[in-house]
Amino acid sequence: MELQIYQLDAFTDRVFGGNPAAVVPLVEWLPAATMQAIAMENNLAETAFFVPRFDSAFDLRWFTPAVEVPLCGHATLAAAWVLFNRLGQGGDSIAFHTRSGPLAVLRDGGMLMLDFPARPPAPAEIGDVAAALSAGGSRIEPEAVLASSYALAVLDSPRTVLAARPDLPAIAALDNPNLIITAPGEDCDFVSRFFAPGLGVDEDPVTGSAHCVLVPYWAGRFGKNELFARQVSSRGGKLWCALAGDRVLMAGQVAPYLEGVITI
Repeated sequence: MELQIYQLDAFTDRVFGGNPAAVVPLVEWLPAATMQAIAMENNLAETAFFVPRFDSAFDLRWFTPAVEVPLCGHATLAAAWVLFNRLGQGGDSIAFHTRSGPLAVLRDGGMLMLDFPARPPAPAEIGDVAAALSAGGSRIEPEAVLASSYALAVLDSPRTVLAARPDLPAIAALDNPNLIITAPGEDCDFVSRFFAPGLGVDEDPVTGSAHCVLVPYWAGRFGKNELFARQVSSRGGKLWCALAGDRVLMAGQVAPYLEGVITI
């Protein structure tokens, strides 16, 4: 069997930036074990698979190299780009049906905007976060620790976020084994990094689903609903975000990198 495959960099306007994702369009679902094997072979943070529905929408699933996940932003952005720019999708919106409910992607010129559920965090005790962030250096004490779908540690500055040297086994041992670290920004509203050993990903370069947690937090702290964010991994990414009730809107760009055929 031959399948078309696309690899794209999401939340960036340049190749080798943002977060790489693979997209595999399907006519019907493959066995989950086969999709997991493809994702493992791709060895990217996420591989997205979608199947068309009778109502012009699409069913969408995401796999890391280790597990299927319930929500993924950058691979959804990449899947929408493929539909709009390679597979002839008309109009300016796409509806996806997922394990996290219906998701929409809207096109506005060269930008694509995700419409995702908000996941506001609340204060939580999840273990020794400071030790988990301080491998090989001075101890980093979070100003606050919260949790929602992911754990969230609030730090004092972008410099501290960049200086963190996570102990990944220690993060994996936390009550929530997927940790966002964040701080107020200098040339943006806030910065973040995301470590997800619980999902088989050491550090994710740019994470849409993490902003479902981050945007409600920073919107409440700053008292405003429109925010510009940077994820300050080594690849880096930019997200234009808004809190709209119980939804988070995230806009970004996509840079295509590779198109080909896989044989299984």
